Amino acid sequence: MTHLPQMPVENLDRVLVGDCIELMRSLPEASVDMVFADPPYNLQLGGELLRPDHSKVDAVDDDWDKFADFARYDQFTNAWLKAARRALKPGGTLWVIGSYHNIFRIGTALQDQGFWLLNDIVWRKSNPMPNFRGKRFTNAHETLIWAARDRANKKYTFNYNSMKELNEGIQMRSDWLLPLCTGGERLKGEDGKKAHPTQKPESLLFRCIMAASNPGDTILDPFFGTGTTGAVARRLGRHFIGLERDPDYAAIARKRIACVVPLQGEDVTPMPSKRSEPRIPFGTLIEAGLLQPGTVLSDPSGRMHARVRADGTLSSSNALGEHRGSIHQVGAAVQGAPACNGWTFWHVEVPGGRLPIDHLRQQVRAGL
Repeated sequence: MTHLPQMPVENLDRVLVGDCIELMRSLPEASVDMVFADPPYNLQLGGELLRPDHSKVDAVDDDWDKFADFARYDQFTNAWLKAARRALKPGGTLWVIGSYHNIFRIGTALQDQGFWLLNDIVWRKSNPMPNFRGKRFTNAHETLIWAARDRANKKYTFNYNSMKELNEGIQMRSDWLLPLCTGGERLKGEDGKKAHPTQKPESLLFRCIMAASNPGDTILDPFFGTGTTGAVARRLGRHFIGLERDPDYAAIARKRIACVVPLQGEDVTPMPSKRSEPRIPFGTLIEAGLLQPGTVLSDPSGRMHARVRADGTLSSSNALGEHRGSIHQVGAAVQGAPACNGWTFWHVEVPGGRLPIDHLRQQVRAGL
């Protein structure tokens, strides 16, 4: 068995100040579970951006977002991606967010370096900034790319069931409608201005971290800014490593994260995948005494019936004929259907109504 390097405890839950590429190179190889990166956009602003009333828009014009040309930006992108890939565990994944200015160049670099693209997510902003000049469509979204470290390793974390439950029982799609960071969540300096021009909403990080990590995992953010990734990671029971070259931003992040109260472990554990749960044969319910031979099961409406047999099969008769077999075979036969999930189709009578036999299966799993 191959043992991966362990992240030194002294590196966990810390904000490290310095060049992100050099700092990532100093981390143990294959030691982090997930990377969330919000790199410079390289907006190439040509001058001040003004509203119709000639007031100045507080746009991203900081030095950290300026590069001499595309070649320099590509060189920077390849360097930090290489360092991030080195730090990722074989089953780790990387999220990177950007605008139309940079995300396509980053996507090319990801594929060139061997990352395996899993999804591109459109973050559709419910409250985007208007287009003041009236010469383009309003920029109302940003794009996230979610990628596995390499194509060969299929055992990356994806908490599918948790994402489905967050979306009211429907598969979560790749377009996310979330608001910009505003109001009390937006960090302000002593002058009342935004502490950071591109602070991301915690709701966005919440979704990424819940989707692709588990409690106790380590999340690396090489462009930490004011610490949204660290704040959400701490609240959700994950470790974080934040890399930030600006000591003022790092100080804000440390202060912010220190105020976060972690949630209880049982409250942040993702819903397990059905595939990861132990297999429970239907006969186990009979052996455990949860169902007695001779018990009559019904469909959800109570119109179709089948009798439980001691060997773990069901027997039934209806207009379609006599049927005997597994819970799935008989469920399909009484409906004249090609297939059936017997665990959710067949119900048992209980005081006050009917319960799917899957409820009994969960009781057995809970006792293992």
